[in-house]
Amino acid sequence: MTTVEFNTRFKPADDTFVIGKAVAMITPPVGQDYWLFRVKLFKDQAIVAFPKFGTIGIGFAIEETDWNTNLPYTVSPEQIYDHIRENKKYDEITKEDCIAAIALVIKHSNAFMSKGKSNTRRKLKRVA
Repeated sequence: MTTVEFNTRFKPADDTFVIGKAVAMITPPVGQDYWLFRVKLFKDQAIVAFPKFGTIGIGFAIEETDWNTNLPYTVSPEQIYDHIRENKKYDEITKEDCIAAIALVIKHSNAFMSKGKSNTRRKLKRVA
């Protein structure tokens, strides 16, 4: 459970646009395969970190209860777990394993963001 996987095939979505003098951000195609880092927990379930609204969101890979339950990487592992636990999916996944996995993806998210890889630092796509 302590292995962090890096998605080398990840391609950020075009989710930030300039419209005249305004900047618009839309929800990226969040789903099971939209992740930068993940820690597998049990069977097909994992904790994932993914770009969202200029930051990195952390949640479960499979969200059966609520499809959009995640929090930014700047929130504590315990707070993230409390917010996302409804999507745990399997009783075999413990709170302790989730918090440890969240802490790992937070560590890698901090490093990723400090290197200027945030999608808000990409060239914005112009519309209109």
